[in-house]
Amino acid sequence: MLTRLKVNGFKNLVNIDVRFGPFTCIAGPNAVGKSNLFDAIRFLSALSNQTLMDAALSVRSETVSDGDVRNIFHRVGDTMAEKMSFEVEMIAPAEAVDDLGQVGRPTANHLRYTLELRYREGASTWGHSHGPLEVVKEELVHIHVKDAPRSLLFDHSPGQWRNSALRIHRRGMPFISTRGKADSRVIHVHQDSGGGGRTVKDPASQPRTVLCVANASESPTALCARREMESWRMLQLEPSALREPDSVNAPPHLAANGLHLPATLYRLAKAHGAEGEEAGIVHPGVADRLAHLVTDVVGVEVDLNEVRELLTVVATGKDGTRHPARSLSDGTLRFLALVVMQMDPLNRGLICLEEPENSIHPGRIAAVVELLQDIPTDPARRISDQNSLSQVIVNTHSPAVVLQVPDDSLLIAESLADRSSKGSFRKAVFGHLPNTWRDKIDPPGRIVPKDRLLSYLNPGTPDEKALEGFYAQIGRRYLSGDDLPKRSRVADRDDLQPLLIRLGD
Repeated sequence: MLTRLKVNGFKNLVNIDVRFGPFTCIAGPNAVGKSNLFDAIRFLSALSNQTLMDAALSVRSETVSDGDVRNIFHRVGDTMAEKMSFEVEMIAPAEAVDDLGQVGRPTANHLRYTLELRYREGASTWGHSHGPLEVVKEELVHIHVKDAPRSLLFDHSPGQWRNSALRIHRRGMPFISTRGKADSRVIHVHQDSGGGGRTVKDPASQPRTVLCVANASESPTALCARREMESWRMLQLEPSALREPDSVNAPPHLAANGLHLPATLYRLAKAHGAEGEEAGIVHPGVADRLAHLVTDVVGVEVDLNEVRELLTVVATGKDGTRHPARSLSDGTLRFLALVVMQMDPLNRGLICLEEPENSIHPGRIAAVVELLQDIPTDPARRISDQNSLSQVIVNTHSPAVVLQVPDDSLLIAESLADRSSKGSFRKAVFGHLPNTWRDKIDPPGRIVPKDRLLSYLNPGTPDEKALEGFYAQIGRRYLSGDDLPKRSRVADRDDLQPLLIRLGD
């Protein structure tokens, strides 16, 4: 779980410091930096299992076709920043499996990872054996248990969620550290036991980060941090992928583009089905949730063609007609994929989703937002197989989405003019609404004035009647647990009601 991200020198991200809860919505117009924040997360995830060059080239760019990694560095006019840096605070999984199948369990899983990269002038992308990127600094340390309340600021149950999410033993030294400068710089990988370890000399010549090659025997904590970062993914559901049938031997996990929906549903069906039931009948929770989102659908199953060994998703309409996936609308398929992610106990990690309103009828936006909030971990309950450390971050420029999200989850992205010794430039900034848990951030975050927020607000209301009572309480969403405050939508804030009324006149 990603709880905090600091970035400097990556695209238009200059000295940003963003906090995340289980669910975060980033709103703002196009070209202000919403997608660049996602790209920074994607870059860090790619660095956990790819070379520096491959990770850099995987980041989208307006000129990505030229293969120039300088495109991901911040620029002021024609001058490029020499370095970029990242600082991540995360909660890593309680165990992880390395590339050799060995299981590692961390000494601590509330961690801070720091990485600084430099562009090596004179080394072309293809002319140098390892490319023009080099590691300047890499560190991995644990966050002390006494600092957890100051680090995890979002509303949660300390006795239930936090105590079950964090595994912290006494630890004095870092797991990864960097010492020295320039040619004398070395990176140390310290064993979890505190003794021994490995020294990486001349890290500038290394094609990967140290974290990228972490294993269970040397540093299980670093391995768990690596697997956590690997689990950060961009969800880009493609209708063509969602319509694809699967072979019976296909991976039973939903891919980021929507592939393997039939195999994932079939796994859920077999895991739920009682003895003697048809294996293709999907978990009733999936069918019920989808039926409340798409009123024309009353059932979902997976058809197994034993001759061709193919799995196909089939939905049943109110009139009893069975429709294969290729006949379903894009919106229905996207709904189904999100429902599967919400119902799947094996769904873990961070999901970044751009513009969740795409292909969704405006009357269903409220239902989509509610469904997205149900995918991540519930911070009022203990971590378990039914409440994993999953997380969702969405970005949007839709007023309908902004109105429906909890006000404490909302970040407003803006483009702000700034100046350095190299000249004037514009940078991304991320602000929040007042009177939420984000007020506790130290140093204080940027407060979004109400007049700025109004550009995203729309007086239209969702078609809640169409939800047939399933989301009857969508206006005020309560988290389970007596010790957590209620969360209200942006549209329900008392300080915005007079302004919304004027907009509707």
